[in-house]
Amino acid sequence: MKVIISAGGTGGHIYPALAIAKKIKEKDSNSEILYIGTSNRMEKDIVPKEGFKFIGIKIEGLKRKLSLKNIKSVYLFIVAVKKCKKIIKKFNPDVVIGVGGYVSAPVIYAAHKMGIKCCIHEQNSSFGVTNKFASNFADKIFVSFKSTLTNEENKEKIIYTGNPCSENALKTVAAKKEDFGLSPNKKLVLIVMGSLGSKTISEKMKNMLSLFNNKDYEVMFVTGKNYYEDYKNCNYTNNIKIVPYIDNMVRLLKKTDCLVSRAGASTLSEIVSLNIASILIPSPYVTENHQYKNAMDLVSKEAAMILEESNLKGDELLRMVEKILNDKVYANKLKNNLKTFEVKNSSSIIYEEIVKLAGDKNGRNN
Repeated sequence: MKVIISAGGTGGHIYPALAIAKKIKEKDSNSEILYIGTSNRMEKDIVPKEGFKFIGIKIEGLKRKLSLKNIKSVYLFIVAVKKCKKIIKKFNPDVVIGVGGYVSAPVIYAAHKMGIKCCIHEQNSSFGVTNKFASNFADKIFVSFKSTLTNEENKEKIIYTGNPCSENALKTVAAKKEDFGLSPNKKLVLIVMGSLGSKTISEKMKNMLSLFNNKDYEVMFVTGKNYYEDYKNCNYTNNIKIVPYIDNMVRLLKKTDCLVSRAGASTLSEIVSLNIASILIPSPYVTENHQYKNAMDLVSKEAAMILEESNLKGDELLRMVEKILNDKVYANKLKNNLKTFEVKNSSSIIYEEIVKLAGDKNGRNN
């Protein structure tokens, strides 16, 4: 089976795309995969390191407000479609998969115009601009949240698969807490706001962390690479650890008793698959407030707590953290309710649907 996968811009698109690519290779070692991404974003470095052939194209997203820059974006889209048609003709895929980010729009559009079967995956509970556009040309639409089944158009094409990152999370080997300077016998609160961090959260946490001094549990705050230096002169007690970044954070999530986090789609898929009690602080700065919508999918089923950034205060965060740590009945309720969102074999479901789309022309056992 020959497959083109396209996704880019952020890890929230790239890592689900890679999870799908790896599942295809696992199931069919003879499969050929080509990844199309942007030529100047993080996928250009990440994807080749994972061993997949990569082609970069130049593309920019449309501005939401009226702007002359949109003329350039439309021009780049037209040029990208022409380039994608050449790439597709040469590679001759059985199926093309778009996993989000504006780079996937010209790829899906070009493939559809050339009569190639297409599918897309949406990580968030509501469609982003790119996938809303691409959904018109996709033969199948894979979604991460059940709520998307009722909230979107093209319902006849939508298949609930969950997020493919969840399957990877389950396979990841848990870390030893001692490797992070943590006690193996104390409960762990992990606070993380993405690989780069959040300026607003970072500024607030400087004072709020002191409320956690001398507790009988440990708190690890991942500042993000941009804000670690701001904490060099801060003094907290030994139960509080400050780090800039954790590589392969899923390892430590498996040892976490309470997670305080943004509500990105990949993070939520890990929370669900690893059954973690969490306090979600959705980023208010993302497109169409999609993190809040993601969070509310869990919160509405009492599967997570929510604390909006505008309401973030130390005493409130402390109260919520200790509610999870000290109230076993409540923490277990959150975890039990997470099971309603659980899809343990997301990548496998997506693979089977891709094989059907491709017409199984290469056979399952090639």
